[in-house]
Amino acid sequence: MMNLKKISLLLLIILVRYALFSQEDYQSVGFQSLVTFNPAAAGAEAEGKLRINYYNFYPGRGFDLHKMSVSYDVFISGLHGGVACFVSDDYMGGIINDTRVGFAYSYHLQAGRNIFINAGLSAAIQYRGINPSRIVMPDQIDPLRGAVLPSAENVTGKGRTIFDAGTGFIISSGKYIAGLAVNHLAKPDPAGSGFSGDALPRKLTLFATGSFATGNNNMLYFKPVVFLDMAGRNFLAGTGVTAGTETISINALLTGFNDGQVNLRTGLSIRIWRGLFYYNYCFNLKSANEIMPFSVYQSGGISISLYNVEKRKTINTIIFPEM
Repeated sequence: MMNLKKISLLLLIILVRYALFSQEDYQSVGFQSLVTFNPAAAGAEAEGKLRINYYNFYPGRGFDLHKMSVSYDVFISGLHGGVACFVSDDYMGGIINDTRVGFAYSYHLQAGRNIFINAGLSAAIQYRGINPSRIVMPDQIDPLRGAVLPSAENVTGKGRTIFDAGTGFIISSGKYIAGLAVNHLAKPDPAGSGFSGDALPRKLTLFATGSFATGNNNMLYFKPVVFLDMAGRNFLAGTGVTAGTETISINALLTGFNDGQVNLRTGLSIRIWRGLFYYNYCFNLKSANEIMPFSVYQSGGISISLYNVEKRKTINTIIFPEM
């Protein structure tokens, strides 16, 4: 029992310190929150979409690590593109809380007979709050008594507000869609240490997908996906597929990190009237260390079409995979 408590405490310390000193957490591409990291997705589906997403990291371990985001985007013909607003909150064990509020604009261009390009920009304000009374540093851990020793490191509880910006592109032609986004253009420093190593490195995200129908009356579809995330020395690559009908679909996504970690995410999506409901569960298949839990995260959410926008010939409506 004591050994299990030490492992759990050590894992929590690693996770919190990882976030505290500005290293990002990469999980996988999520098309239901795409507008939060690729502004070119704003208004891409034409109709006004309200999306609510929730993540629970390392469920069952009691670490109290959560993330929630709410976004709304819509195409506006007078602006020749789409606009979006989003709010996200990362709650890390009652120790760190990152709240982010941002806006995005995407210009929609028809570059050829069947080639469409969306180019977007985003701007966001992020506030980081820290509760130092709940932070446990490695030098505070006694081998026998646990976290009882004083620490030589001093972490203040002063909050910090930073500005961040990003850009992105989405190209679509017929059945095929590809996207590119670059985030943290200003390389913000959430920790406020002033050291270049603590600033968020620019993050490059690439994805490609397509939609292929089969079966009687093309009722069944398949949407394969490949993607890549790169930031500094970290990168994550993955491939997966969504399969289903207009009402229900299942998906699977295999991801690999450059440190050797391999995860598998599976999910289910159900479309009811104007809403899409989804649930995903991510498992760790291969760990870079011996303390990574088997259950990495579970996520759920809803996407609601609030109203339709009149579609003109120069507008290309994109339907992203339900994952």
